[in-house]
Amino acid sequence: MDLETPVTTILSNLGLELYDLELNGGNLEIVVTKVGGVSLDEVTKANREIGEWLDANDPIPNRYTLDVSSPGLERKLRTPKHFSTTLGEVVTLRELRDGEPTRRLEGVVTHVDADSVTIKDESAGEVRVALTKVERARTVFKWGAEAKPSPSKGKKTAGSSAKGK
Repeated sequence: MDLETPVTTILSNLGLELYDLELNGGNLEIVVTKVGGVSLDEVTKANREIGEWLDANDPIPNRYTLDVSSPGLERKLRTPKHFSTTLGEVVTLRELRDGEPTRRLEGVVTHVDADSVTIKDESAGEVRVALTKVERARTVFKWGAEAKPSPSKGKKTAGSSAKGK
């Protein structure tokens, strides 16, 4: 059954957008977003509205748990649309390679099309990965600013001497 269409409509009525929808085992994971971020109240309301629709329409035959959330700082990347929103951003991904160990790449996304993503990895250079070979991927959030050099580094302070020990 198509869950994406009714969920998208429900979210649109709440001023939200569907980022991702995945039925994985007994979990229905719905990730919502909007420009400027999503509040806890908005996630709660989306959870309630979607839950009511699911109860009334019963589209999933087995038991499941509904989980509605926002993408967070390090959002999961699964679809070409997800990757297209990361152009110029740092991502990390695990690439499945036939007959070889899985390769972990981290770098800036330089190109995305319907079938692949190209990442400029520091050690591997520019690497094109077919989306069918992406085991998992996410954006990378860098905490804090880059360390700045100390203004006193290399300068003598009172009581210090450049002479031998």
